[in-house]
Amino acid sequence: MASLLSSSSSSCCSCSMKSITTVSSIPKLPVRISVPQSIPTKELIEGLRIGDGFRSMENNVNVPVTTSQDQETSASASIATLELYAVLEAVADRVEMHHNIGEQRENWNTLLLNSINMITLTATTMAGVAAATGAGSEGGSILGLNLASTILFSTATGMLVLMNKIQPSQLVEEQRNATRFFKQLQSQIQTKLALGSQTKEDVEDAMEKVLALDKAFPLPLLGAMLEKFPKTFSPAVWWPRNSQNRAREQTKTEKTEHNGWNSALEMEMREIVNAIKRKDIEDYERLGNIVLKINKILAVSGPLLTGIAAIGSAHGGSWAATMAAVAGALATTVNTLEHGAQVGMVFEMYRSCAGFFTLTEETIESTLGESDVERRENGELFQMKVGLQLGRSLSQLKELAKKSRYSRIEGSTIDEFASKLF
Repeated sequence: MASLLSSSSSSCCSCSMKSITTVSSIPKLPVRISVPQSIPTKELIEGLRIGDGFRSMENNVNVPVTTSQDQETSASASIATLELYAVLEAVADRVEMHHNIGEQRENWNTLLLNSINMITLTATTMAGVAAATGAGSEGGSILGLNLASTILFSTATGMLVLMNKIQPSQLVEEQRNATRFFKQLQSQIQTKLALGSQTKEDVEDAMEKVLALDKAFPLPLLGAMLEKFPKTFSPAVWWPRNSQNRAREQTKTEKTEHNGWNSALEMEMREIVNAIKRKDIEDYERLGNIVLKINKILAVSGPLLTGIAAIGSAHGGSWAATMAAVAGALATTVNTLEHGAQVGMVFEMYRSCAGFFTLTEETIESTLGESDVERRENGELFQMKVGLQLGRSLSQLKELAKKSRYSRIEGSTIDEFASKLF
């Protein structure tokens, strides 16, 4: 019994020593946990909110907050982008359309000119043969020559009236200009899309420009065709006039620069406008009126001469046949001069050039008329654009403004055109 108790006590002691050894082998962690007895939840949250740790987290973490106004702005911007892409597709289609129709009408001009000249020369040859061999005879061969030449002269007269009415060479120049201006609008829209931040105003502005170009360069020949023989020469207009006619409120500009503008630059732009009015626009209007008068004379003379030749051929006789031959030869010369030299194209070119200078003038005046300088286009960028349009460097622009100012003060005519391109 004693041995059993001693063995039991020794086993218990050994177990206790193992337990103590195991516990003592656990490393001591420097963790101190203090639990407050009673802290209200509201006070705990407020304490955390004003703590340094929470404050630093608020300063370092930016949580994006999307409001309904931001969503509406983003949606309107995306819609404006889609609408601007739709306008861009329409403009690209207009470019291709005007290019194709321009090639077609150029073919019209060549084919009609060659056909009418061949018909007129053939009829003139027949009339000349009848005048040389007829000598008053009533033979059937002479009658056949007179009848054939009469039919040919009449056909040439009708075709000339139609050709002079539509002026194919002028139509071709219209399509060339339309293609060029639509390509300019296409590049402008592409630039806006590349820069981003499209607005509804950008879409409306692009649509107005498209409709203005459609009105300035119509495709149909019946009803919508431009007047080929107006009473007076007037520059072409292919831009929306209401966008240029802003309120012309003049304000005092400070000497310090605002958005690239200062009083010296504004004075320079006004003198350039003065030079454009007094020299370029006036000169092109004068040349345009001259070409318009020449075109009218040639357009009337051609059908008149072929008509006289047809009457002479129908009348018969040696003298009448001779008159028909001479009138036919003159008609061929006039027709070649009018449509071969493309007088209608030259007239349209002068209209386009005068319209270009009118657009430049209105653009500068509308920009200077904007009372808020910050809403204008940047002054340095605007000056560079004007210089590129006129084919001048910035120093040449300043020199032109000085010459315009001196000539205006002295009351003399400026001896230099504003543009070096046209």
